[in-house]
Amino acid sequence: MSTLTHGRRALIAVLLAAVLTLGAGAILPLQAQDTTTANPPVTTDATETLFSQIYNQVSPSVVAISVSKDVSQTTPLGQQSGVERGLGSGFVIDNAGYIVTNDHVVDGANSIEVAFVDGTLARARVIGLDPDSDIAVLQVEDVPADILQPVNFGDSDNLFIGESVLAIGSPFGERWTLTSGIVSGVDRVISALSNFSIGGVIQTDASINPGNSGGPLLNLDGQVVGVNAQIASSSGSNSGVGFAIPANLVERVAHQLIDKGYVEYSYLGISGGDLSLDAIEQLSLPSDTRGVLVGEATAGGPAARAGLNSAEFNGDGADQMLKSADVITAINGQPLLGMADLISYLASDTQPGDKVTLTVLRGGDQMSIDVTLTPRPAQPANS
Repeated sequence: MSTLTHGRRALIAVLLAAVLTLGAGAILPLQAQDTTTANPPVTTDATETLFSQIYNQVSPSVVAISVSKDVSQTTPLGQQSGVERGLGSGFVIDNAGYIVTNDHVVDGANSIEVAFVDGTLARARVIGLDPDSDIAVLQVEDVPADILQPVNFGDSDNLFIGESVLAIGSPFGERWTLTSGIVSGVDRVISALSNFSIGGVIQTDASINPGNSGGPLLNLDGQVVGVNAQIASSSGSNSGVGFAIPANLVERVAHQLIDKGYVEYSYLGISGGDLSLDAIEQLSLPSDTRGVLVGEATAGGPAARAGLNSAEFNGDGADQMLKSADVITAINGQPLLGMADLISYLASDTQPGDKVTLTVLRGGDQMSIDVTLTPRPAQPANS
C-alpha cells in the first residue's frame, strides 16, 4: 500500500483507475481497543481507500483522554462536593511523550488518564495550559517507545475552502471515531477561555461532538492542520459547524509550553471591528475599502503611543455618526480584510518586542505607522 506523502496525487490516480470499478465499502465490526483496519478490499473506491489509509496511519498517534475534577456546589443541604468526570481527545507530537489537547479538556483536572489505540493506558501530567488559544500540552512517561508515534503537522495557511478534511476523536466516548467533511471556512474568530479571541480558526462540517475536543483535524496527506475545539450548536451536538485551532498556531503554542510553561502573545492595544458599510459611508471612503476600524486605541498601549487615534463621534444614541476614525488596512504589507486577519497575524506571525508597520487610512489619507508590540496585559483589549 502506498504511503501518504503524495496523498492527493494518489487519490487522483486511483480515481482515474476506479472509473470502471466501483463498489461499496465494508462495514467494520466494533472492537474494544485496536480499531485499526486491515487493508481495505479491492472493491472499495478511491476515497474509501485513502480515508482508510489515513486512519490506519494516524490513529496510533491519537489518544482518548479521561479526566476527573473535584467540584463543589451549593445545594439546599449546604455545600456539596464531588467528582466530575470528562472525556476528550489528543495526539502525540514527539517521542518524549508530549501530547496536545484542548485546555478546556484538562484544566482543573486532578487525574488524567490517556488510552492508546492498542489498549496501552498511562497517567499524564500537565506540562502547560494556554487559555488564550485553548491548547494544553500533557506528557506521559513509562510508555514504550514504539507506542509513541508522533503526528506530522501541515501548513494551516495553505488550507482552502472546499478542501477535504478528516477528524479522529472520541465523540460521546466512542473512541477512535473517524469523520469526514470539508473546510467550510477559514480565518474565523472564536472566543478563547480568556478575554481574548482566537483568530485564523478553521470552520469544518466534519462531525465534531463532545469528546472530539483536542483531537486532530487532518488533510488528505494525513497531516494535522488543526485541533478540534468547538461547535456551534443549540443542542450541544454536531450541527455541521465545527471549529479547529489552526496547526500553525498550535505548533507555536506547544513549543512554548514545553520550553517555558507559558505562551507570550503580542499586544497592539486597540479595540474595534470590521469596517462596515455605515462606517465607509460616514468616513467617505471608497466602497471597496477593507480593514479594521479602530474604535479605541488603549491609553498607554503600543498603538496609542505610536500615534493611532480612537474614533470620534458626532451625536448620541441612534443619531451617533462617525466623525473620524483610523482604519488599519494592512500590517507589514499584508492586507487585512477585517479584525480576524489582524488577530491571526499578531498571534501566529509576531512576538512581543517586534516592530510592525501598519498601513492606516486617516481622513482619506494613507500613512504608515510603526508600532513596537508588547506582551499581552492581564486585562486586555480586543487585540
